[in-house]
Amino acid sequence: MPPPFAAAVSHGAYQGTLRALIHLLKYEGVAPASGPLGKLLAEAIWQIAPQLPAETVVVAVPLHSEKERQRGFNQSERIAVAALAAMPRVVRGRFKLERGALRRGRSTESQYGLTAHQRRRNLKGAFIVAKADAIREKTVLLVDDIYTTGATARECARTLRAVGAAEVYVATLARAQRDGVAHWDALHFATAPAVFQAGGSALTTI
Repeated sequence: MPPPFAAAVSHGAYQGTLRALIHLLKYEGVAPASGPLGKLLAEAIWQIAPQLPAETVVVAVPLHSEKERQRGFNQSERIAVAALAAMPRVVRGRFKLERGALRRGRSTESQYGLTAHQRRRNLKGAFIVAKADAIREKTVLLVDDIYTTGATARECARTLRAVGAAEVYVATLARAQRDGVAHWDALHFATAPAVFQAGGSALTTI
């Protein structure tokens, strides 16, 4: 089935230097890594900027409160903040970060090693909109670090749309080339356009 978001954009493949930078921030807690990662994400967002209205709400994919306490931060929120800071002021004014607008209502099993079906089942009903008034009738830019099978993006977008979000776009730093994702893209690209930038970013219009 088509996903409940309008488009998904990533800066590049989950490999090499990009993967190393994400790991520095996410697992090593190296806060300065959020700076260059934010610049990369801003470049990816720039590709869909013409499709976004002047008042776009930015929402980071949340961690469960217990997981965030253990890690000490939410990496998705950090890169969202860094991405907005990296944008020219005239562009930055079009976006508003809504902290805590979306939260996890329950702890979920790690997605690592799960199949696409298991990932969707694991996340079903896991997210809650805590600021419905900030989301209703707005275009939302959902930010995360990695797009793997799209299960997280789909469930978050479905939850946001359920409270009245006009549209949801997804921006991630990296795209993991899992077999299931590649198969879905192969089917999709036969009927819809894709735009690739020389710098490595890829935009899929749903």
